[in-house]
Amino acid sequence: MSLMRAIGLMSGTSMDGIDVAMIETDGESIVRRGPSLELPYDAAFRRKLAQALEDAKVIVNRKQRPGSLALLEAELTARHGEAVQRLLSKNKIDGASISVIGFHGQTVLHRPEKGLTVQIGDGRMLANLTGIPVVYDLRANDMVHGGQGAPLVPVYHQALAKSLEVGEGKTVAFVNIGGISNVTFLSPDENPMAFDSGPGNALIDQWVQQNAGIPFDDGGRIASEGAVNEEVVARCLAMPFFAKRPPKSLDRNDFSPELVAGLELSDGARTLAAITARSIFASADHASAQPNVWIVCGGGRKNAILLNHLRALVEENGAVVIAAEDAGFDGGSMEAEAWAYLAVRSLKGLPITFPETTGVKAPVTGGILAKPNVI
Repeated sequence: MSLMRAIGLMSGTSMDGIDVAMIETDGESIVRRGPSLELPYDAAFRRKLAQALEDAKVIVNRKQRPGSLALLEAELTARHGEAVQRLLSKNKIDGASISVIGFHGQTVLHRPEKGLTVQIGDGRMLANLTGIPVVYDLRANDMVHGGQGAPLVPVYHQALAKSLEVGEGKTVAFVNIGGISNVTFLSPDENPMAFDSGPGNALIDQWVQQNAGIPFDDGGRIASEGAVNEEVVARCLAMPFFAKRPPKSLDRNDFSPELVAGLELSDGARTLAAITARSIFASADHASAQPNVWIVCGGGRKNAILLNHLRALVEENGAVVIAAEDAGFDGGSMEAEAWAYLAVRSLKGLPITFPETTGVKAPVTGGILAKPNVI
């Protein structure tokens, strides 16, 4: 048994901070979860990231860095380097014991229909800052081979499910509610199936920021005071994306809070929570079997109203919804852990994407390896 210590870094579509986590793994069936940290972004940096999404709209070549992107990429990378050092220092871990860092970077543009995905983040700079080899740019090779470039976490979900007593012999859905929501369906004796299901936290965050000047609906408190506008929900769920069969993936800007324009603050937040929940539940229509267990991770698991909407739909179907923590996992660090796991698979030349998850023509590995002090 050859295990590697790996650190994973994730800055997701919610753009709220950096998740950093360490695991020990063989990149296959063995996963030993270690310490993790969450480092929130300050408001000024979140505004820079929002501007980056605007600047990125003109990109036609994934190496382009127009507008603010070049300077922002360096600042983002430095913050990730600090996150690694803080994890190591807090837990008294020798950096020399870490085999690899899996570095996601920040997605600023995702256009799978054009074979284009752009994550800013300088892997070589990060390797030099930390003194640890870095695997980065993990999505690009999938697109080269005909895939959507997302989602990449399902192979890690599959590894975690092997330790899941509650899911033994059952169909399990892992639901990640970040800025965008994605689902992984795991049925006995079948390969994982996964895709983006629709909006996640991003629309709710944008809505309350625009209308109340706060970055997110903490715990769903604003939504709890509102009512669902069923006409708006129906209009949204009639959009072509939801009927499209997988594989499919989304850019953060594919949906807009204009969906609920004209509603009161709390009604808009409640309606957007309902849209997220119903689109997640409806995603099971594309699965080979209805899930018996839905495991929810990501920031959206903290929105009680969103979870209540999803739970009502799922339980009416005879299944259960549980938070990742109730399954023995960490719902906040799961994606960071996944990036560590993917980095180890990349080092070993193992596939990280599959026809059933991204639509790639055949299973492929991915990622670029940057070693310290290599320019």
